[in-house]
Amino acid sequence: MKIIPIKDLRDTKKIIELTHHSSPVFITKNGYEDLVILTHDDYQQLLKNHNVDLEKNKLSINNKINYLPNPNEHYGFVKVGAANFLGDVANVEHNYQEIIRLINEANKYKVQILVFPELSLTSYSVNDMFFQDTLYQENLKYLLKLKEFSKDYNMVIAVGAYLRKDNCLYNVAVIYFQGEILGVVPKSNIFNSEKRYFKNPPLSNDEILIGEDTYPFGNKLIFINQYDLDLKIAITFSNDLFSNLSPSQDDAQEGATIILNLSAVGEVVGEMQLRREIIKTLSFKEKSAYIYCSASYGESTTDNLFSGHCLISENGQILNENELFSHGLIYSDIDLQSLINARKDMIFEKNNSLDEYLYIPFKMEINKAGLDRKIAQNPFILSLFKDGKNNYQTIIKMQAYSLLKRFKSARASKLIVGLSGGLDSTLAFLVSLETLKLLNLDNQHLIAISLPSFGTSKRTYANSEKLAKKMNVDYREINISKTIESHFKDIDHDFNNHNACYENAQARERTQVLLDIANDENALMVGTGDLSELCLGWCTYNGDHMSNYGVNASLPKTAIREIVRLYAYEHLDVKDLLLDIVNTPISPELLPPKEGEIAQKTEDSVGPYELHDFFIYYFLKEHFSMKKILYLTNVAFKDKYDEETIKKWLKVFIKRFFTSQFKRSCAVDGVKISEISLSPRTDLKMSSDTSFETFLQNIEKNL
Repeated sequence: MKIIPIKDLRDTKKIIELTHHSSPVFITKNGYEDLVILTHDDYQQLLKNHNVDLEKNKLSINNKINYLPNPNEHYGFVKVGAANFLGDVANVEHNYQEIIRLINEANKYKVQILVFPELSLTSYSVNDMFFQDTLYQENLKYLLKLKEFSKDYNMVIAVGAYLRKDNCLYNVAVIYFQGEILGVVPKSNIFNSEKRYFKNPPLSNDEILIGEDTYPFGNKLIFINQYDLDLKIAITFSNDLFSNLSPSQDDAQEGATIILNLSAVGEVVGEMQLRREIIKTLSFKEKSAYIYCSASYGESTTDNLFSGHCLISENGQILNENELFSHGLIYSDIDLQSLINARKDMIFEKNNSLDEYLYIPFKMEINKAGLDRKIAQNPFILSLFKDGKNNYQTIIKMQAYSLLKRFKSARASKLIVGLSGGLDSTLAFLVSLETLKLLNLDNQHLIAISLPSFGTSKRTYANSEKLAKKMNVDYREINISKTIESHFKDIDHDFNNHNACYENAQARERTQVLLDIANDENALMVGTGDLSELCLGWCTYNGDHMSNYGVNASLPKTAIREIVRLYAYEHLDVKDLLLDIVNTPISPELLPPKEGEIAQKTEDSVGPYELHDFFIYYFLKEHFSMKKILYLTNVAFKDKYDEETIKKWLKVFIKRFFTSQFKRSCAVDGVKISEISLSPRTDLKMSSDTSFETFLQNIEKNL
């Protein structure tokens, strides 16, 4: 080996001679190593050694990781936490005591994956003291003490520290589990200020010595639980968050479902919200859980103030976070099954240019602990209104623009709605009015038709008339009772037999009248049916099942009720009227009323819509098993419905959903607004002959 200054590069003859006699030749600039020159033979040998190292990694990766059945049914949930504390700069013993205190606290809450801040053992802001051997030896001593301490905990623990390898210092995360160090992950995106102390890690995975043992070392390590192979953990660091190519994206492509970020960054005004949005976005793009843990204001304030911000995010949703300038433990439950199911609809192509990842197995039985995340009773409302209650305006606008396009494509002159005084037709009516505004047409271009018959109640009849007249539309009333009586005579049906024929004849007659008037007036008939009804088959085939365009097709009943309610509070001229419609019992009104009041209540027959919409969301969006849907329903509605009632209505849902597919196979065009659509052309591909027996057996077997 020979070292020469960069100015000597001018003498090429000398360089060639030196290289062949003293390969490699190190070139210095301003006294520091800058370039290395090798002979061709030495370069080829270097490549060969590098490829051997890669093959070693491949052997480690390709070793089969055996699945072990978890003794506890955990439904895919695992409890994760982030913990920071008021550290004492360079006081390793104090920081160690805080770390073990928080591990004990986390264990009390059954947390099984816990992350601490970057360089938490020494503190981040010790600066040039990183070079002091006294501090390094203390840091090493307590890293080994943590290894011993962790043996009694069924918990993966990521602690920030620093380590020496090949005479270089690295900023690292040390991963512990039950008295073992699973691996060491070095920070790769080093701040300029950190380059004074720390080196960028090697490109390939390697090993590092801690005490008397060596451990996997590299930033391409993924830790996988043999008791749940969906639980794969990867490690990132603070500014990886802001990198244009975040390492966590590669980690997710390689299978990681949980990303732990050990962070220590000074807080500046406005950065908290930016950080939140980036973490939400990354977790959504990666379909991962992202646990971010930052150092607290216990760090030095010589030049920066550290905020201690901690967040737990899953697939674009913040599950828990602390306030700025606070410290302690936050935790929540991550749904691994939901993440894996979400990935089924994504294209996760591996980046073949990346060096191979090393999968490190560990055996962690997952606790069956009570959930510490809220399971919303109305997941559709949570999803549709996550950006605020004014989202109802966006929903109506989406419906209106969709209807506008269909109106123009059909070259129609008017819109027509069958206005019953119920929720669905009311929303279709309001959307039609918004569409006319976009078209710069007056409200008389909307024909609202009331079609009373045997089951029409005084309340719905009056509300439909009041609403139409209040909005100054072209309102018409057509009583179909005599037509139905004549029809019953034609088909020899006993008028007193209130069977399916009695009910469906009314629904089909209404549809016939509306479509015929639409033909007569060159109007577009707006469908009123919603997602909940189409899932349950609670619509008359070729009756209210049909229209020219369905504006509510992707909206469940619970969401429609909320949209109309919010619309009412911002339109005071019709507020009381709309709120009365919202509070009217849901009914098809096909059976005679009792003393003028609704006698046929839908929810008495098919079950509560809040339960069915809950089932729809987790069955069609999340694709959960019957067992998990029952579990989540019991958690969400524990104070409202008992277990047997939930089981009863879930069985009704499954039977009705499967036997009603023939209605969805020929569903009319309708705009997708929520995350679920039943369109046979785009979203739901299902045979009408599919059996429900397997699903019913699963319900019976697991409750």
